Amino acid sequence: MDADSTTIPKRTLTSVLFMLFLRLIAISCFWFGLQYWAMLVGYSLVGAGRFDLLSLQWKVASTCLAVLFPVASLGLWLAVSWGPVIWVLAAGCQVLMYGFLPETFGANRLIVLLHILVAVIYCVFRFLLWQEKRRRRQQVSVDLP
Repeated sequence: MDADSTTIPKRTLTSVLFMLFLRLIAISCFWFGLQYWAMLVGYSLVGAGRFDLLSLQWKVASTCLAVLFPVASLGLWLAVSWGPVIWVLAAGCQVLMYGFLPETFGANRLIVLLHILVAVIYCVFRFLLWQEKRRRRQQVSVDLP
């Protein structure tokens, strides 16, 4: 017995690598989220980062990031459209914190550079996937009179 659909699109190398890239970023986002939760409940930083001991700026930033990073992790792992959007919000918050407000949050250039690098790699992947989709569409032709 034949399958219902004989033309199952095969995954390209670019789409497989893109999926792997999203999963790696999802794992790192989950790690960031765990770090923020550990800080807020007093598990890390010898309890000095507990929520009740933080300044108002740190309270707002850390609670937002403690929620955004795990949600972004889920969205990136499942490869749904809102995953990168939530990641951009979380990464943008950290870039703003560590890049533009170092007097309040301290300077962490490594985090800023890594977020920028991930964003550039994501854009390159999306461009390559767009090129493949465009190329596939051009190969399909309809022989109508």
